[in-house]
Amino acid sequence: MSGPAVALLHGLAGSARRTWGDNAWFDLLADAGRETIGVDLMGHGTAPKPHDPAGYATFEQHVTDHFPEEPIDAIGFSLGAYTLLSIASKTPEQFHRLVVSGVGKNLFERDEDHSRMILHAVTGEPDPENPEALHFSTLADDPEADREALAALLASRSAFDTSCLGDVAVPTLVVVGDKDFAHPADQLVEA
Repeated sequence: MSGPAVALLHGLAGSARRTWGDNAWFDLLADAGRETIGVDLMGHGTAPKPHDPAGYATFEQHVTDHFPEEPIDAIGFSLGAYTLLSIASKTPEQFHRLVVSGVGKNLFERDEDHSRMILHAVTGEPDPENPEALHFSTLADDPEADREALAALLASRSAFDTSCLGDVAVPTLVVVGDKDFAHPADQLVEA
């Protein structure tokens, strides 16, 4: 293998298989000589799916239990990126480099209307006029998904503590499209 292993963390209502496997990320990284670690976040894929918000108290520990002892590279999308930044702020020695995507202003400005829209979408009550809501609802329709577990996970989440971002002492690439609801990422890059 060439270089450290690469952990890949998906976004809300995704899974390692659907986000990274079905889109050939594991294959691309293997072709580059990299070992991959696909992590299903709690409430998703093959991971435990508690229906009680208290069951997500070990959310980050579940992720780090998949990591080897030596530092890794890691790529996270949306919820996966949020999770990587939080872990790296506490234990930067676990990482060689990070790539975070689908996060930016959403770490600094909690939009309660947007949060409610996502909750309604993953619980099967999307706004039929909102393409983003329909997208999240479709993701939650996957046979590996559990709508009640996704709702419990969302209920367990609190606002991101942006004061910890200065503790992320790891080279980090921030990737956010200009049409992404998380755009812009200026505050995150500056932190």
